[in-house]
Amino acid sequence: MHEPLTVDARERGLAGDGTTNDQPALQRLVDALGAARAADGRPRVLRVPAGRYLILDEPTVWRSGVSLIGAGRGATCFVLANPGDRTTPVPLTWFTAAQHGAGREDRLADLTFAHFEIDGSGVTTEEYDPLAKGLGLQYVLRGRFSDLYIHDTAATGFGCDFLQDTVVEGVLAERCGRQDSGEQMGGAGIGIGIGGWGRVERLTVTTCTATGNGTNGIFLELQNEDWAPPSGIRITACHAEDNRFGISDWGADGLLVTSSTMLGNHEAGFDVSSQGTTRVGGRGGIVTGCVIDGNVRDGVGLGNTPGPYALRGNRISNNGRYGYWQHNLVGGDAEPASDIVLEANDIRDNALDGVRVDAAVRDTAVLTNRIRNNGRRGAGAVRGGGDGVRFTELSLTDATADWPTDGHRGKQVSVGAQTAVVTYNTPTELSLAPLRPGAGTAWPDGVPGPGSSYRLPAAPDVRAGLTVDSAVAGPQIQGNRIGDDQPAKTQTHGVYVTPDGDWTGGRVLDNDFGGNAVAATRFDTPPAGGRWRDNDD
Repeated sequence: MHEPLTVDARERGLAGDGTTNDQPALQRLVDALGAARAADGRPRVLRVPAGRYLILDEPTVWRSGVSLIGAGRGATCFVLANPGDRTTPVPLTWFTAAQHGAGREDRLADLTFAHFEIDGSGVTTEEYDPLAKGLGLQYVLRGRFSDLYIHDTAATGFGCDFLQDTVVEGVLAERCGRQDSGEQMGGAGIGIGIGGWGRVERLTVTTCTATGNGTNGIFLELQNEDWAPPSGIRITACHAEDNRFGISDWGADGLLVTSSTMLGNHEAGFDVSSQGTTRVGGRGGIVTGCVIDGNVRDGVGLGNTPGPYALRGNRISNNGRYGYWQHNLVGGDAEPASDIVLEANDIRDNALDGVRVDAAVRDTAVLTNRIRNNGRRGAGAVRGGGDGVRFTELSLTDATADWPTDGHRGKQVSVGAQTAVVTYNTPTELSLAPLRPGAGTAWPDGVPGPGSSYRLPAAPDVRAGLTVDSAVAGPQIQGNRIGDDQPAKTQTHGVYVTPDGDWTGGRVLDNDFGGNAVAATRFDTPPAGGRWRDNDD
């Protein structure tokens, strides 16, 4: 049958009335357009007018050369649901290696998905299933995904893997990963598996927003431990907020992250680690020109990487524990990371250390950074309750208190058996983090009653600009300003080497360590060798 190059979905059997199951008609139409493209080599466009298109109990298997174009977010909405079979995940579309034999030769080519919404709130599986996505395509060549709104899916919202010569732009992913505990596969706003095309995957993710998703806002994950981590991937001008991790590199080589914002994420704003399925961390990446601010725990968490990795020209501020944390997770690569570079960053106002090294590194360069006014979690232990104490879903107020501003940032406040994490505080009010991404409350068992007793722990005594608690060999520390210019100083030391730290060799030149609350340096383990010269204290 001859098929025109552009087809109107309503004219070919889709109802879009919100009650008719449009999945069978959609599958027939995609099959017909795919067959026509296979016959004459000319891609087809399926235009879907405004309406609510119900997709029940079965996903649509996609065909190469078929584009899906709606009338805009909110206008064209695909509503996913599986009331007839709670064992079946129902993405809008899928085409995968495991289910359909997708691969480099059997691929989806020359397609655009644009200008529509996917509502995944109607899909719930008996057990968490990582296939319960919004979109689940693999091995896409010359694809474009543009102006999509994907929300409330049980697993990852945009969950497409192995994207070559492809652009993902203007995707908004909200509250995806509803059924993910936070520790399971998938559950992200935008999750992209990588490595299937070989050493280079030419992919750009740009102007996307991911908020309130169960695991990552945006992540890249190597899908086979025997594959080479691919290069050629860029993330630019994106926003990640209130996810478990903001943006994560779990196995790319040379990932470039630029001009993005990572705010209010629960574990870290930017993460490199072995969290992924293959336990392979990224390497060779560059993060530049980003704002990484107000994350519940760390601004940047980097580990399980052989290196190199560079962060240049970023603002890393107001995070609930460390600004930058070098660490390794158990089970991942634990060799010393080489050639980690922190250059020209503004690392300030974080709750504890500005930079914390808890895993071995060698040939690290820390150059021309401003590491200022960290250690904000300086307030002592508190117990309170009674008159003047009240609670909301995301706050605790004690009218009788006089806390130092942000002196409790990152602490756990305990009320009976419940705990919540403080994101910031005024003299009388604690602002609290949601108990999980996308949640509207900090309290797992309900808001405590007025006057309930609460307690906050003491702050650690040492909160330095740069803390070394592992082996550091041959570092170059040069041209940094590591101090505190607040009237009430909170950053206790410029540089601190703990009893478990081991600083060997390297050069420490032309730094300004002056103005810290206690001293310029504290060496519970003295550095061995190297050159320390022309540093002001």
